[in-house]
Amino acid sequence: MKIFDAHCDVLYKMFMDREIDFKDSGKLQVNLEGLQGSQLKVQCFAIYVPESVHPEMKFNAALYMVDLFYEKVLKAYPQVKLISSRQDIDRLKDDEIGAVLTLEGCDAVGCDLLKLKTLLRLGVSSVGLTWNYGNCAADGVMEERGAGLSSFGKQVVSVLNAAEAWCDVSHLSERGFWDVMEWGDFPFASHSNCYSLCPHPRNLSNEQIEALIERDSVLGITFVTEFLSGKQTATITDILRHLEHVCSLGGENHVGFGSDFDGTDGRVQGLENARKYDYLMNELTKYYTDIQAEKFLFLNFYNRFPR
Repeated sequence: MKIFDAHCDVLYKMFMDREIDFKDSGKLQVNLEGLQGSQLKVQCFAIYVPESVHPEMKFNAALYMVDLFYEKVLKAYPQVKLISSRQDIDRLKDDEIGAVLTLEGCDAVGCDLLKLKTLLRLGVSSVGLTWNYGNCAADGVMEERGAGLSSFGKQVVSVLNAAEAWCDVSHLSERGFWDVMEWGDFPFASHSNCYSLCPHPRNLSNEQIEALIERDSVLGITFVTEFLSGKQTATITDILRHLEHVCSLGGENHVGFGSDFDGTDGRVQGLENARKYDYLMNELTKYYTDIQAEKFLFLNFYNRFPR
């Protein structure tokens, strides 16, 4: 059974620590050996430029992470292939792994659409408008102002529509979320959970989840413990609770997983890294049919890849 994981922060860790080797570094929750030792077939790699980077250097930092992706992941390990379409996934051989390049937050492009278009031309297939705070495009969930999309943000969404790229609503303010529902052709949530089960600002309300379902979109249940249980620890049972809640809203065909491996300090017991995905897979098959498990693990994201 194959797995499509919609979010990890490997590139951020490799940007912060230039000594990390993607092959087998113990500092990474997602590395080549872990991918090969699990059923992960497609892994999304986020470009996340931390808040500590000076605004004038954010685009350069994003380009550096793109270079890391191509040089230290794809070129260094030819069995990892760039994914830009469903056809690319279909072409993967049994021993090959697909890698999707994504952008987490438009801080890196400032107020410059040319920078956004450059990243799309370099292979980015998914763009989140914000991280947790405000930028030229929109406000994030932690921005007190709570505004939606700016006029520039609507231009960003228009560019994503034309490029047939995902518009990621994880991290986006609630008003921004509803703006994307109105303006975006390919909205989805790469790594968010259910607010009704765990009232964290990063989680989505029932109404938001139902809106994604109505748009025939997909939400990735994330393994961030604070979003699962509200604590620093969580279990597979917590993941299953959020999964089942989305299903109860009609989302059996609209939910998958976006681990956020390498982007958080908390650990789900028994699911500490990519190699442990088999544990989740085994638990799913205790409560769901093989067909349902295949939808959650792979098909729901695969079927909604925008190209």
